Amino acid sequence: MNTDLPDYEKPPVNEVVCGIQFKTLDGFRIPHFGLFWETCKTEFPTCQEVAPLIPIIERFGVDEVDVQPPGEFPLPRVWFVNGNDTGIIQVQRDRFLHNWKKGRPTDEYPRYPVVIERFKQHLQSFESFLVQHDLGKIEPTQYEMSYVNHISEGEGWSTLADLSQLFRDYCWHTEGRFLPNIEHVNLRKTFALPDRKGRMHVSIRDGKRRDDDRPVILFEFTIRGFPDNASHEAMWAWFDLAREWIVRGFTDLTTDAVQKNVWRRRR
Repeated sequence: MNTDLPDYEKPPVNEVVCGIQFKTLDGFRIPHFGLFWETCKTEFPTCQEVAPLIPIIERFGVDEVDVQPPGEFPLPRVWFVNGNDTGIIQVQRDRFLHNWKKGRPTDEYPRYPVVIERFKQHLQSFESFLVQHDLGKIEPTQYEMSYVNHISEGEGWSTLADLSQLFRDYCWHTEGRFLPNIEHVNLRKTFALPDRKGRMHVSIRDGKRRDDDRPVILFEFTIRGFPDNASHEAMWAWFDLAREWIVRGFTDLTTDAVQKNVWRRRR
């Protein structure tokens, strides 16, 4: 793991998602969600059904993204939420994900080594469950990692015209023009990882915090891809690479001033 990365005392990280997409487990049925829940119910006492995620595979060539239609009878995606609302296990027939998220504004980001270790532990538990119930094994088709950053109003900006104070490539001139103040913003960029190991999607958009309706800039990174082989060693090396690209990309896209004055960059 690369330890020589930019480091912040108060990073604006609000959520981190680690996930694996795999070939559909045909034998996995509705009752198995409940059986798996029994294995983690003490830590994750809340269960919630949500719509399944459509498989999206990153490609390099003519078609950069392959969106695959769901099966004839797609089962739901199920969330298992922990007691303090900071962790979610997500399960569907072709996907397993783990989220760390802020349950309250005072919750602190526990840092990547803790987040990835929790993902490893819960994935191993799921793999053991599949073996125990003769449901097959995970055959991965893609890995994914997402970081969601919330930059609240007052943290380096007050209106959407101030985005240049946050993002070094953004510029909006307010004087001597016809258009009024910006009402909403939605910017997207993509970057290819080395050796076609994945693609990083970056978005900048405005929104509001759920707990107090305060304006916020959502600065989001998602990397999807796959290493050269499906070994566990290659998988964890891929996640380390994805994390490195997100941290370095975050630093490359934001201004020195907000890094120093708001997020208190230490390295």
